[in-house]
Amino acid sequence: MRVVVALGGNALLKRGEPMTADVQRMNVRKAAIALADLARDHEIVVAHGNGPQVGLLALQAAAYTDVDPYPLDILGAESVGMIGYLVEQELTNAMAVGSKIATLLTQIEVERDDPAFARPEKPIGPVYTRNEAAKANEAHGWPMVEEADDRWRRVVPSPLPARITQIETIRLLVEAGVTVICAGGGGIPVARDANGTLHGLEAVIDKDRAAGLLAKALDADAFLMLTDVDAVYQGWGTPDSRPIRKIAPAELDSRAFPAGSMRPKVEAACDFANTGGLAGIGRLEEARAILEGRQGTLVKL
Repeated sequence: MRVVVALGGNALLKRGEPMTADVQRMNVRKAAIALADLARDHEIVVAHGNGPQVGLLALQAAAYTDVDPYPLDILGAESVGMIGYLVEQELTNAMAVGSKIATLLTQIEVERDDPAFARPEKPIGPVYTRNEAAKANEAHGWPMVEEADDRWRRVVPSPLPARITQIETIRLLVEAGVTVICAGGGGIPVARDANGTLHGLEAVIDKDRAAGLLAKALDADAFLMLTDVDAVYQGWGTPDSRPIRKIAPAELDSRAFPAGSMRPKVEAACDFANTGGLAGIGRLEEARAILEGRQGTLVKL
């Protein structure tokens, strides 16, 4: 089977852990073991998140005030290169000798008229006080939102992915037997101007939606979203909470899930499953068991 695997940013850097290089490498090593297990029997393509990592780079950039902050597309590329390097190296160590592995920084086109540009909602970067937020808004024109009492953050648009600019290159590599790490961080968001020239954007593409687009473009048989929760839950946080094990896309899509966490995964799973493939959501360590229907949540027509 051809399997696109999307690793959640929180699966690589767990909540509450220090954002050190050693901690990230340790988590990537665990991920590589699960991926190598899948790769023994299947053709895998790996995508990954970068939320905690790009947030760290934004914090570091904010501490250096001698130059203007780097654009978000460049920070995203930096974080994706860092994670891709770690994943590629640990996969090389975990997979069979002679395995072919490549990391590709991936630009994903979005539509300039996407409604998300009119309502930036994705928080990124450091936390500011009200006064600091006002200064950042004045200096850089950044929209800000108050997340808690006097805790403000910059928000950016999160447009839908439309086209993977390097999909033909990715397809050539996959068909040549290369395990490709691509579409990291949801891809680097770009758009074309009237002359057809690509430009980076101050935006963030949802990683799961981008990975779902990748899975469809590669005619994958399965699409796994691996994170730090064991399944999709109905009634999460209530006494009636229970895991959903197997479900049709129409039924799953009709249920309510939090927009900021599980909803994008559910939508990506349903979108892919509606093409006839198998979508799965669950823990990174249980990747094979999810694919085989023994763990996680499976979505299929």
